[in-house]
Amino acid sequence: MTQPTQPVFRYALRSDLPAIVALLADDEKGKTRENLTNPLPDIYFNAFDAMEATSTDALPNKYLLAIANDQIVGCLQLTLIAGLSRQGRLRAQIEGVRVSSAHRGQKIGEAMILRAIDISRDLGASLMQFTTDKTRTDAHRFYQRLGFIASHEGMKRDL
Repeated sequence: MTQPTQPVFRYALRSDLPAIVALLADDEKGKTRENLTNPLPDIYFNAFDAMEATSTDALPNKYLLAIANDQIVGCLQLTLIAGLSRQGRLRAQIEGVRVSSAHRGQKIGEAMILRAIDISRDLGASLMQFTTDKTRTDAHRFYQRLGFIASHEGMKRDL
C-alpha cells in the first residue's frame, strides 16, 4: 500500500469557492446546509469578499486549504480574534473543518489542524477554540486526540 500524499497548505482564492462549498456539503450535516447549484450562488462570493475585507496579516480571517495531488482535499476557516478577556490574549477560531470523504483516514485533517495551530501560534494566539455538533462523536474523539478539551458548552441561535 502506498503512503498517502502529504498535503501542502495555502489560503483560499475566490476561484476556489466551488471546491470549498463542495467540501462543506460533503458530510451528513453539510449536505442539508449548503447550496451546490451551478453557478454557485452569490451569497458564497459575498461572504468570501467580506472575509477578505476584514482579514489582515496579523488577524487573518481566511480559509486554509489542504492540497494533495493538485486537488483541494480539505479546508477550514481560521480567524484570529483580538479581545480583552484572558488579559488581552489573541485567540484563534476554527470553523467549517472538512476533509473530502474520498480522502478521510489519511491524516489530512490532523495535518490541517496542526498547520492552523502553527499559524495561530506564530501570530501570537494563545488559545484555539471551535464548536462541533454534539452528534459528531468521531470528530470529538479526533479533536481530543489532538489535545483539545471539551471545556465549555456552546450555544447557537438562528437569527
